[in-house]
Amino acid sequence: MLDCLGQVLPEAARRFGDKTAVVIDGRSFTFNEFNQLSARLARSLRGLGIQPGDRVTLYADNRWEWIVSYYAIARIGAVINPINVMLTPDEVRYVVEDCGASALIASADKGLPILQQRPTSLKEIILFGGEAAPGARAFDTLLQASALDENLGSGTDQVVLRQPNDLSTIGYTSGTTGHPKGAMQSHYSVLLNAAMFATMHVRTAADTGVHALPLPHVYGTVLMNTTFLFGPTMVLLPRFSAEEALSAIATHRATIFDGVPTMFMYMLNSPDLETTDLSSLTRCFVGGQTMPVAKMEEVEARFACPLIELWGMTEIAGLGTSNTVYGPRRLGSIGVAVPHVECRIADATDPSRTLLAEEVGELMVRGPIVMQGYFGNAEATRETIEPDGWLHTGDLARMDADGFIFVVDRKKDMILTGGFNVYPAEIERVIAQHPGVALVAVGSLPDELKGEIAKAYVVARTGASLDEAELIGFCRERLAAYKLPRAVQFVDDLPKTSTGKIMRRMLRSLEAQPTPSGVLAT
Repeated sequence: MLDCLGQVLPEAARRFGDKTAVVIDGRSFTFNEFNQLSARLARSLRGLGIQPGDRVTLYADNRWEWIVSYYAIARIGAVINPINVMLTPDEVRYVVEDCGASALIASADKGLPILQQRPTSLKEIILFGGEAAPGARAFDTLLQASALDENLGSGTDQVVLRQPNDLSTIGYTSGTTGHPKGAMQSHYSVLLNAAMFATMHVRTAADTGVHALPLPHVYGTVLMNTTFLFGPTMVLLPRFSAEEALSAIATHRATIFDGVPTMFMYMLNSPDLETTDLSSLTRCFVGGQTMPVAKMEEVEARFACPLIELWGMTEIAGLGTSNTVYGPRRLGSIGVAVPHVECRIADATDPSRTLLAEEVGELMVRGPIVMQGYFGNAEATRETIEPDGWLHTGDLARMDADGFIFVVDRKKDMILTGGFNVYPAEIERVIAQHPGVALVAVGSLPDELKGEIAKAYVVARTGASLDEAELIGFCRERLAAYKLPRAVQFVDDLPKTSTGKIMRRMLRSLEAQPTPSGVLAT
């Protein structure tokens, strides 16, 4: 296995050459082309003074420039900070300042608001597309200025070699304290996870995969790394559309489709499904949240191939468990632990005690894919990783006698909506800023398409006139779209413990409570 991410593209070019690596927006790129483009950008980044170990934030939707930037950052030995494209400018500024990023590479639509209120740590802002605004640099100009000369060949001399256990990536995940936390991953953990991903799913250079998963999301990232490590062609959709996904599978004769449950549900409901040729598919994969078994069976029947469930999280660089392509698999189960990784079900109140088969407790993970900790947050790291290396996942699960794991519920209050993690405290922190709000708690409601949606329960200040639309609009300016509460209920009070803590588990008991007087109901 390679030592560091900077070696991935030179090795991919050597092994796969002019084979198509990625197809996006009607444009195809070979492995050689990606290697050359990343080497050019790496040369320019080095010329701008970005040093090994510096953090570089990557903020854009699914584009070929994102891929080039990811590997160029790794190539100079800097640390990649990929962030969710749906984050608001305020959320991005927090992440940039928290990790002390010295540079931001972004699409113009995402980067310009950051440029207007520039975090103090950012020395460079590089924008995709056209001429750069004052105070930023144009991505295209950097590529042109550092075009490889004939003597560079594959550009391997531009790779700054890092040790396998050096920090490669800081991936931010929503925090229960109301702010995101940066999970630190080594080069080894990211590379090993991609290798296990390919092993469990038998992903090879003979495959063509279609997906619309966001590249900064851990699922999207591991798919990308698998492409360049093992040679399958990745047909990358800029955004998900059931019709476009079905068309791409048929057009490119895809053997694999990856998605979250809502994507499959939209595809099942698409009128194009009946007339689209999906005969090339040999297997599909679903992750991000649990999926009803009945829907999984419908996918298998209508797509005429296995649907294989997997599970992962940012804190383990991607995949932690999966069903296998060849071997026993069980619908409704997230599968078994991947090679080199241990999983166990622990007593939710005593993590040192491992439970027996079929007993429900917290799923815990140990192995080389576990993060090094949360960047700059020793307290959160101690709460999440036990001294003997076991990682708390926050998921309540059971394991059968054969090692298959079934997620039952979540120990924490995390809400899974459309495959994204949403924490109530983060929404509460924003709503509480509204001058008309006295108290707020956020819970979840079941949703057929998204799995869950967030609902806010609000106690208005005396004399305040509030309505649902106003509060949701207030949140929309401050939170990513997937974090928005989809419903607001105004209540007289919130359920609390004797010490004054709000009991989220009791929020649904408020459903029948009438709207207090003075509050505008919708």
